[in-house]
Amino acid sequence: MRRNLIETVMGAVVLLVAGLFLWVAYTTAHVRAPAGYAVTAIFGRAGGITVGSDVRISGIKIGAVTDRHLDTKSFDALVTMTIAQDVALPEDTIASIASEGPLGGRYVRLEPGNAATPIPAGGRIRETRGFRSLEDQVGEIIFLATGKRDEPNR
Repeated sequence: MRRNLIETVMGAVVLLVAGLFLWVAYTTAHVRAPAGYAVTAIFGRAGGITVGSDVRISGIKIGAVTDRHLDTKSFDALVTMTIAQDVALPEDTIASIASEGPLGGRYVRLEPGNAATPIPAGGRIRETRGFRSLEDQVGEIIFLATGKRDEPNR
């Protein structure tokens, strides 16, 4: 009888610790939808951006990507982001897709402009720069070094 009581108490302790672990993981993982206002941007190439990717200004996270899908008419990537309520983005903000490093994740980098008018909630960032892969960048360097330019096919 005593052995069953000890096993029951130990089982309860294990379940309590597991529950505590799950609670800490949930509260620190930012699983909840970020608070703020939504803006959209259209990218020619959205390489590696996923729902939950960071949105940053000067390396500081100010939001997250909440949706991305393909525009079936233009075949561009339509990315919806939630921006922190206290950050008013100027109308001439530039959005680009950046990488944290060769093996790092991708994020949306915003470069605020100087316009006095902010982007309204539900508005759109007009100027974007699509993702440039490492292969694209190396190719450009090779063409610059060899002096060759892209020539039209004949």
